[in-house]
Amino acid sequence: MKINLSEIERDALLVHLTFVASCIMVLIIPFGIAIGIKLLILVIIYNLLIVIVGLWRNYKEWLFIWIFTFIISIFQVFPDWILSGELNILVFPEDGLFKIGTVSGYMLGLWTIPLFIILFLGLRIQERVSQKAAFLSVILLSLVIFGGSEQSMWMLQSWYAQNVIMIGHVAIYIIIPEIMLGLFTYYCYEMIKKKSHFLKIPVGFIVMIIYTGSAVFFYFLIERVIFP
Repeated sequence: MKINLSEIERDALLVHLTFVASCIMVLIIPFGIAIGIKLLILVIIYNLLIVIVGLWRNYKEWLFIWIFTFIISIFQVFPDWILSGELNILVFPEDGLFKIGTVSGYMLGLWTIPLFIILFLGLRIQERVSQKAAFLSVILLSLVIFGGSEQSMWMLQSWYAQNVIMIGHVAIYIIIPEIMLGLFTYYCYEMIKKKSHFLKIPVGFIVMIIYTGSAVFFYFLIERVIFP
């Protein structure tokens, strides 16, 4: 079945292919740079690509999605700090980059990448198919994208889970919270997308609180109640 991409969809595909090429260059070619700095460079590249192309092509919705997901990404330092610094179930090893508490500095913008992709594709599917299909797609995308990153990021000597029940390199307790993160990011954006940008800050904070609470709850449920 042939899918006819709109202009904004073609540009999004091109931007993400460019980012993939950047990842290959930065991560594979031996520049002699610490992994934390490499990941920071990639985070900066991704965010700049989204902003520059969004401004150049006048994609207002694209920029609105980026603003919301970037705000959430900044707030996401707190649950990562709780899981690593307080519960000791997430580790950010020394990677040559500054840390915010126990969290590597590149995390300030890293969550923007998966959340932008999930939100953008969810909105495209809603426009092409239906809102129900969009919600189901967001759930599936969240599972695949977040699960894939949990399964693979350890190979880069980035973060990894410890002291929890795992499937491969994926901590079981975090699966549902990460699906909820994608789902609530999409739902909340739908609720506020036509309202003031200032509203994105408290709503982004609420999304982070929901993720933090669900992560701690499912950690307690799985690690202390079901499999003590």
